[in-house]
Amino acid sequence: MSVASRILRRPPTIFLNSARLNYDQRLDFTRLSSLTDLICNQVDSIASPDEIISLVQKHKPEIVITKEMELPSVALESFPPSVKLLCEAGTGYNNIPIQLAKEKGIMVVNIPTYSNESVAHMVITYILNFGAAIFDQARMLHNQDRTNFKVFQHPIYEITGKTLGMIGGSGTIGTCVADVALPLGMNILISSRSGRLPRGHKYENHPRVKVVPFEDVFRQADFVSVNCPLNAETRHSIGEREIRMMKPTAFLINTARGAIINEAELIKCMKENVIAGAGLDTQEVEPPAEDSEIWNLPNVFLTPHIGWRRLETRQRLVDMTADNIESYIKGETKNVVNKK
Repeated sequence: MSVASRILRRPPTIFLNSARLNYDQRLDFTRLSSLTDLICNQVDSIASPDEIISLVQKHKPEIVITKEMELPSVALESFPPSVKLLCEAGTGYNNIPIQLAKEKGIMVVNIPTYSNESVAHMVITYILNFGAAIFDQARMLHNQDRTNFKVFQHPIYEITGKTLGMIGGSGTIGTCVADVALPLGMNILISSRSGRLPRGHKYENHPRVKVVPFEDVFRQADFVSVNCPLNAETRHSIGEREIRMMKPTAFLINTARGAIINEAELIKCMKENVIAGAGLDTQEVEPPAEDSEIWNLPNVFLTPHIGWRRLETRQRLVDMTADNIESYIKGETKNVVNKK
């Protein structure tokens, strides 16, 4: 089949949980629809493997799109031979059994760069809020407590001169965090086993950016930001041991994946006020269990994984998903995570 004829065809495609992305119906799917014969299953997620199997076997798509939805091996195992491309509409793909997909001849692609600025801004938002105790003050006012207008009760401080430590800080999102933090006057610590940034990294020789061992990030930083991917090596890589290394005035921020932090050990430390606070845009289970203690800890602040949810970010995600699919239709490979 020639490239020209392949471009004209519109492969049957199903987005298994499009409401996860287009929950407000404000996104434009025109280009994606023009490239494919698109079916959008308007749900946030599908918990039942049988339901996933039923949808895919019914429509026999060539392309399956998911957004942060667990795709069990038992479901993928039952995908029909028609499925050739699995698109994760996001950066992380720990929800997909990529080795099994490879064995079935299914290419898996992701979108590694769509939310760099948005997630970086989420990190900075937490830092600025912690620096001015905005969360605590807003909660007091909500509870009709106006004491701060008479006798101020929270430590607040300038961000300039403070140290931001980043776990996974040499990647694209970490670099975007540094792009904002450095003009604010912050110093940057980045953990690296090699002891150096990748050759050619934009901050390789910056006087306020240092590469230090993993443990030193926790010991020295005023804010520790988690920016690494979730995998077998990073799962629960931050727990009580690391948190107890931190300054009692320091804050822990996670905008990456919740399971990088051992949540049970974090809860224990926060109940003991080991550090000043934690800001978690991602949690180990989203949302946390109804009876989880994490909901009610006064020094832990939760947001419902909103780093990627800004309108422009979500539209960019739709457009870049279309880019991946167009490359596939042309017989090219782009953002493949299970290459042979």
